[in-house]
Amino acid sequence: MSNALSKAKGFKKSKTGTYVSIGTTAFGAINVVKQVKRARTDGDKLRLIDAVVTGAGIITGLAILYRELKRLGDDDVLLG
Repeated sequence: MSNALSKAKGFKKSKTGTYVSIGTTAFGAINVVKQVKRARTDGDKLRLIDAVVTGAGIITGLAILYRELKRLGDDDVLLG
């Protein structure tokens, strides 16, 4: 069981794992866009603020993942 857990942790730190994380994070952006549209249609300022804050979190998360991907790429160059 420990071996499977270490493989899962290793996947999260791999290029493939980072790409998967970017994809799932970007998928969350679709829900934010829907939430913004609903909030504007309903004139709900509180939902609009919530969507903007959530969107900022998604953008920050994507930036962190992009940085991690670049770091992994730099490591690959050094190893090769």
